[in-house]
Order: sequence, then C-alpha cells, then structure tokens
Amino acid sequence: MKETAIKSVVRDSPLGRLVRFVSSNRAFPYPEEDPGFVIPFQSPDTQDPEKEKTGDRGPTSGLNLTHDSLENNANGASLHDLRTIATAQSHTSHGTLARTSTVSRPRTREQTAPFSRERFDIEQTEAIERRQSSIVEPQRTSDGLIVVDWYTTDDPENPQNWPSWKKAYASFIIGAYTFIVYAGSAIYTNAELPLMDKFGIGNSKAALGLSVYVLGYGTGPMIFSPLSEIPALGRNTPYIISFFLFVILCIPTALANSYASLLVLRFLTGFMGSPCLATGGASMGDMYGLLKLPYALTVWVAASFCAPALGPVLSGFSVSAESWRWALWEVLWGAAPILLLMFTSLPETSASNILLRRAQRLRKLTGSSMYRSQGELDQEHMSVNQVALEALWRPIEIAIKDPAVFFTNAYTALIYGIYYSFFECFPLVYIGKYGFNPGELGLTFICIIVGCMLGMITYSCYVYFYLEPDIKKRGLRQQEHRLVPALFAVFLLPISMFWFGWTARHDIHWIVSVIGNMFYAMGAFIL
Repeated sequence: MKETAIKSVVRDSPLGRLVRFVSSNRAFPYPEEDPGFVIPFQSPDTQDPEKEKTGDRGPTSGLNLTHDSLENNANGASLHDLRTIATAQSHTSHGTLARTSTVSRPRTREQTAPFSRERFDIEQTEAIERRQSSIVEPQRTSDGLIVVDWYTTDDPENPQNWPSWKKAYASFIIGAYTFIVYAGSAIYTNAELPLMDKFGIGNSKAALGLSVYVLGYGTGPMIFSPLSEIPALGRNTPYIISFFLFVILCIPTALANSYASLLVLRFLTGFMGSPCLATGGASMGDMYGLLKLPYALTVWVAASFCAPALGPVLSGFSVSAESWRWALWEVLWGAAPILLLMFTSLPETSASNILLRRAQRLRKLTGSSMYRSQGELDQEHMSVNQVALEALWRPIEIAIKDPAVFFTNAYTALIYGIYYSFFECFPLVYIGKYGFNPGELGLTFICIIVGCMLGMITYSCYVYFYLEPDIKKRGLRQQEHRLVPALFAVFLLPISMFWFGWTARHDIHWIVSVIGNMFYAMGAFIL
C-alpha cells in the first residue's frame, strides 16, 4: 500500500477525525486544505486578473472566490461559469486527474432505491463516465445554492471508487465487528448449567440470558439504523459510540454477582452491539454497486449467520475447564481488538456524510455559504424534532403498513427464532440423549457453519451464473425475480426440522440428526 493510501484510510477513521480536530485540521489535510487546491468545476473565466499579474497563488490558486462573486453567480450573472469546465489537468493531493469532459446528473444513486431500474441505469452511466475521468458539473437550487457533489466521476473520495483493497479492508472490519456481536449471543449457552448451580435457577430462567441479548440487538436497530442515515452522523458515529459502550459493558457482565444484574447487562450489551445488524448491509451498499453488492452481502451475512454457531464452540471447553465467566470474558477479548481497529482505520462510507464535510470545507475555503450538500438541503428547514421523527418513526411506519415488509419481517423472525431454539434443544438431545460433554456439544454446531457454506456457494453461483448475466442482458426485472432461490430453499426448513426431530433418539447415530440440521442452515441462509 502506498503511503497516501494509508493516510486516506486513517484520515477518514474516527482516530483521524479526532487528530484533525486536535490539530485544527493541520494533520491529515484534505485536498481542499492544500495551498494549491483548485475547485475543479470553477471556470477560469472567473479568475482575478490582478492575481494573475502578481502571480499570487493563494489557497484558491488564482481563482476569484470572493463572497461577492459567488453571490453574483447565484443571481444568474455567470451561470455559464459552472457549465463550462476546463479540461486541463489538475494536480491534487490524490494525484493527477484527467479532465476530459463534463457531466451532469439530475439524480444520484444515493437518491434512488437500492435495487430500482433507475439506480441500475445510473450505475451503468457512472461506470462509463468513471473510465473517462470526467468532471461532474454541480447542480444549482432555485435560490442559487451550489449542491456539492463528487468533483469527478472517478473521485477517490467516493466509496464506489475506492480501490478493491480498501473496500475489502472496510468490509473485513465490519464483518469482524458483526461476527463478535453475534457470537456474543450463543457463547453464553455453555454457561447456563454452571449458572443454574450458582444462582439456584431453573432451565427457563437460565435461558433468559440468551433471550434478552437477542432482544437487545433486535430492538436496537430501530434507533441506530435511522441515526446512521442522518448526514451529520454518518455510519461511523453510531458504530464507534455504541461499540465502545458494548466493550465497556462486557466487563461488569462477566463480573456480575446476581442473576438479575446479569440479565440487565446482557440486554444492554446486545442493544449496544446492534448497529452491526442495523447498518452493516448499508455500509456494503455504500461501497459496492448493484451487480457486485450481492457478493458483499453474502460474506457479511455469513459472518452474522455463522457467529452464533461458533459461540458454543469457543466457550465449550473453556467453561468446563474454568468457570461460566470465561464465556463472557471471551466476548471482551474478541471485541476489544476490533474496537481498536475500527477506531484507528475504519473509513467513513456514507456518501451523504462525506459530501457534507466537503461542503463545510468549501465554505471555509471560500468564505461563502453558497456551497451545500444534498443532505443539508434535505434537512435545512426541518427542526431537530422533525429530523428525529422522520428518522425514527418512518421505518416503524413502513414495517407496520407495508404488507410485503411486514410479511418479510414476520417470516424472518420465525426463521431466526427457530435457529436460536437450537441453542436450547441441542443440549437436551446431545447431552441428555447421547451423553456429550459441553465441549463436544459445541462441536455439533459446526453443522450450521457447513450449511452456511453450502448456502453461500449455492447463492453465489445463482448470482454469478444467472442473475448477473440476466441483468446485463435484459436490465433489471421486477424485484420478485430475485426470489427464485427462495422458492426452492423454503422447502429445506420443514424437511430439516422433521429430519432432526425424527432421528434424534438413542437407536440412531447422532451424526444423522446433525446432518439434518445442516440443511436447515443452508435453507435459512439462502432465504
């Protein structure tokens, strides 16, 4: 990796933003903060002749960016300046960008539905323009404000234009974050028997430690997911703050001396870990286009789907050798390094947040308030209460009133509930009937991972060999066309449950019922 690439990752991370704040933006400067920066879409026609004569190459590099000149432009006196763009080369801190032509799109991919025909058409246009490295002409509002967009079609600040290694690195961090939060749910199951002895509770009460954690990260997305859509916050702010609290709460959870306090802390821990469930898929969508997004989502979902199954594997032998607290300490040991990695090197992926901060830098550079991001314009006339209501209530309203969304939520909840029931019924079968110890019990959950891998292979082959060529040839069809794999996968769930329930008895080898569970995982993953 080049030094500039490493700097770009650190600069956009929470650590980089903190260092910039402390250093008054002198550390890790953006292109707009470089002395020789030129606003790409500003026409040379507006250059100040006096500065050209004196050779003054200040922060605006010879451009007349006074407040008065911008106001004149806003009143329509020099709109041509924003349409006629120099095609020379401009040197920035990101290297040389070739200026070949100008483009102007009235709607961007961020303003369209993720899997809509319009989104696909825009992405195809962007792919062609990106190869030409063209300047993007900014739009103007009716009152003359300049809507800040990407400078060029291959703008390196645009997450869609990031190099493959940077996308993969950000995806890895989000995947690891998702994995440890989900593993923290089922890792608790091996602690149930010791907890029953310590606190004198029954099976049902002992199982609450798993249930309240899942309840916590099931309710958290209703708050954290809408917050990540607010341009001023972006993705990283909810990620870092909530995950920091998650790591802190892991300590008193492992040290709890009463079962009531353990349950409360387990709920809060799950709640604070929920942004990975709420926003992880959105982060993938920020970086990957429509054709490649299914592959990124497949890997991310695998991290969340396999993690609960690996939880009992991670804690099975340690709880037997040490104590029930080890299962909870392991969550801390896994989460703390990931938090450090996120804080130091997770770049912001929200285009709305990136463009908002770019607009702020341009306002500071020019001394004019004419530069606004689309996110600022959308919420300019909204009060804090209106923003909160729009962000928090709208998803709930959609979930209740839209039949398709309501059905999807209900069916997903059923699949997920059955999946988590395995963590309570496996001990009854493999310890109660087959005499496994807790460590051996944990190994039976590997069948979930195998089923997940088979699901990944099946779905990826469907996307690669059928869906992607079909989209390239015919364009996007109706959304229901994507449900074809579900029509087959849906039968695997009842078949698997019947298989498991019928064969989990003394006179049949334990591997037979384990294989049955593998097909449930495969079907559930595809669905």
